[in-house]
Amino acid sequence: MARVVLAPALSRRLPGQGADRELALELPGSTVAQVLEALFAQLPLLRGYVVDEQGAPRRHIALFINGDALQPKNDLSRPVGGDAEIYVMQALSGG
Repeated sequence: MARVVLAPALSRRLPGQGADRELALELPGSTVAQVLEALFAQLPLLRGYVVDEQGAPRRHIALFINGDALQPKNDLSRPVGGDAEIYVMQALSGG
């Protein structure tokens, strides 16, 4: 199972979560898309915040696989191993 870590800016949107805590979950899937679907099945409130209507990551979301930014950002078919860590965070913008 892959380990999905939600940054505090995302986990605080969930009922019962602390404002400054990451949330880590062990989820099944062999691609980024499959792991995200398992995440949304468990935490449906996150779907609309993380992905758009076509299932692509929203502009303000960054995904890291084992510490490396997912590039291109919409490559959700990228395979992940059972020991992978997927970090989901809010991207910063502005100047």
